[in-house]
Amino acid sequence: MIKEKASKVFALDSSIALMREGYLFIKNRVDAYETDLFITRLMGQEVICMSGEEAARLVYDSEKFVRHGAAPRRIQETLFGVKGVQTMDGEEHLHRKQLFMSIMTPNHQKRLAALVSQQWEAAAVKWEMVQNVVLFDEAKEILCRTACYWAGVPLLEGEVKEWAEDFSAMVDAFGAVGPRHWKGRIARNNAEEWITEIIEDVRLGKMKAREGSPLYEITFHRGLDGNMMDPKMAAIELINVLRPIVAIATFITYTALALHEHPEWKERLRNRSSEDFEMFTQEVRRYYPFSPFLGARVRKDFTWNGYEFKEGMLVLLDMFGTNHDSKIWENPSAFRPERFRQRNSSVYSFIPQGGGDPAKGHRCPGEGITVEIMKTTLDFLVNKIEFEVPEQDLSYRLNRMPTYPESGFIMSHVRRRSSGAY
Repeated sequence: MIKEKASKVFALDSSIALMREGYLFIKNRVDAYETDLFITRLMGQEVICMSGEEAARLVYDSEKFVRHGAAPRRIQETLFGVKGVQTMDGEEHLHRKQLFMSIMTPNHQKRLAALVSQQWEAAAVKWEMVQNVVLFDEAKEILCRTACYWAGVPLLEGEVKEWAEDFSAMVDAFGAVGPRHWKGRIARNNAEEWITEIIEDVRLGKMKAREGSPLYEITFHRGLDGNMMDPKMAAIELINVLRPIVAIATFITYTALALHEHPEWKERLRNRSSEDFEMFTQEVRRYYPFSPFLGARVRKDFTWNGYEFKEGMLVLLDMFGTNHDSKIWENPSAFRPERFRQRNSSVYSFIPQGGGDPAKGHRCPGEGITVEIMKTTLDFLVNKIEFEVPEQDLSYRLNRMPTYPESGFIMSHVRRRSSGAY
């Protein structure tokens, strides 16, 4: 229930506190003030911060909120691309979103997962010849190589590491200032130039694209006005397919960390129960930090739970806090995959990659791809290889956005399991 203290506006700007507290910024205040809504100032503007299932349901109401103007220019210039699908609203957004949904169907999800599985098994052969492997780094390259092959984007083997780092740098710049931010902007510019040239070559007939591939569908997609996207805009949207796949490297690293911290599950998962794989994967997505929050702006004045929302106000929805809300999750600070057994989670209570219906709103259309790739990777880590975990720094800082284990999860003495072992 929204309490009276939610109407308080804090006079002091909280931008420094946000940088200092990161993922916990909204949750700390929600817990302290015993309310799901509070108002503060960030970068000089008044901002409404919200958390919880009821708040998520509200923020995803397209009659009350828009995404246009919610993402700062600096985030568009690194993470999303300027005027990408994440910043659109209304019929134009739905039309563009259907493009993404059409290339991320269950069949596409399964194919991508199968391709990733092949890549893991090929990598395991090489890993047996080295002492240590950094899983986060390996995952980025495997996902980049696989995403480009699946999407129809030509990529030489010698270029894989460079582009994997660039796609990762765009994500890493999300909550950064200084060198990390500028690295992300340079990476974004490089990728847009590269993909724009490919789009132009396909349209001119200099390069063939397989019909049905993301490259083909985005290159020749027509908007509501009947025109194809500007080549640079098409490049931005194709990057919005490739970049999030590479970002799954973070979830993969957390998957390995969860296995290490909960070894009893490693034995259990060797039974290859689809239910156990699903539960474990979903709990990794709930428990570990991925996206901290998302922004929207009030479309028009309205009153909700006694509080007045004014047109144009910025609202931040706490994704991390909602996934750790004790009103939704029993003992949310514990890693308990069993909580997902036969759980029909509301699309507004479990929001690791956004809330609502991905076909109609702004929830990530690649969520199914994420889950399938995580499950096939989990099978690989449990049933296809054996490895040791040497002493290292496996902590992750919640005041760093985005965050991941400091060491990247180092594995040593990797060896393939014999077929009879599983």
